[in-house]
Amino acid sequence: MDLTLDLGSMAISMNDDEHYDVIVIGGGPAGATAAIYTARADLKTLVIDKGLTAGALGITAKIVNYPGVVGVVSGAELLERMRSQAESFGARFVQDRVQAVDLLAEVKTIYASGGTYTARAVIIATGSMGRGQRVRGEDRLLGRGVSYCATCDAAFFRGQDVAVVGNSDEAVEEALFLTKFVRHLHLFSPALELKVPPALEEEIRARPNVTLYMGTSLREVIGSEKVEAVRVARRGQPEEVIPVSGAFIYLQGGRPVTDFLEGQLSISKKGCLLVDREYQTTVPGVYAVGDVLCDHVKQAVVAAAEGAVAGMAVEKHLHNRKQLAVDWSK
Repeated sequence: MDLTLDLGSMAISMNDDEHYDVIVIGGGPAGATAAIYTARADLKTLVIDKGLTAGALGITAKIVNYPGVVGVVSGAELLERMRSQAESFGARFVQDRVQAVDLLAEVKTIYASGGTYTARAVIIATGSMGRGQRVRGEDRLLGRGVSYCATCDAAFFRGQDVAVVGNSDEAVEEALFLTKFVRHLHLFSPALELKVPPALEEEIRARPNVTLYMGTSLREVIGSEKVEAVRVARRGQPEEVIPVSGAFIYLQGGRPVTDFLEGQLSISKKGCLLVDREYQTTVPGVYAVGDVLCDHVKQAVVAAAEGAVAGMAVEKHLHNRKQLAVDWSK
């Protein structure tokens, strides 16, 4: 069903299937917990996330100090439990990459690789694994063979050889998508193992047009007008140049992931989002939780607590109930 909202002189037409009460960007402990609270409050909730191992908790091998969880559990397993709980209350999770947003209008719009979504409120929980330092040639050849989105650009590399760099869920999922288009795919994992579920690793290893390089780091993307090759270094071996037409890079860093916001929200000198005591940003109806905040203590339980507060705050906001006083002292 199509809905049309008349906001002043502006009419916005939306597909009801892709319009939500709240969209959570990021499915780590903060985002998943926020979704538990919003979905349980009968708010139509969508969580957009790049994959279980795209964030800090998902790549953590052992957790022994999460309240209520006795013994050793992996970060991915803990996230699976959180997501299952949110889904049991009606939250929907989609694996996708957010490319851009429009948060300043009354109806918020999220532009992702797999579609466009709208919501009355947004919770940003994208964490702090953004990359600051690029490898040589990466920025210069961005859009000319360097890409961060296989679902966006795979068709441009039909019948060609490409490189995928990374070892997360996102990297392997994107590599699997590319195998349907490219002649051959070189997958470079910086670590000696892929940090993905066994079934996903088995699937990528079974693809006949994939060569997997473990413990291999990307040193340079080579090319004058377009990508021509990548320079890589395997542990204990000399650097190697491998001819490719495309380089899909899914490496993780330690900076707050805010690039998709394009300056729409206030950010501190350290690059973190500014929020009040209920984790609302400088734009009404837009909240931020987890490692995307500078003064956040980087523990899963803290991120989850922030997600709970933001989830309850969103419910109050959407029902026009009184909020806590704004405190911009942080």
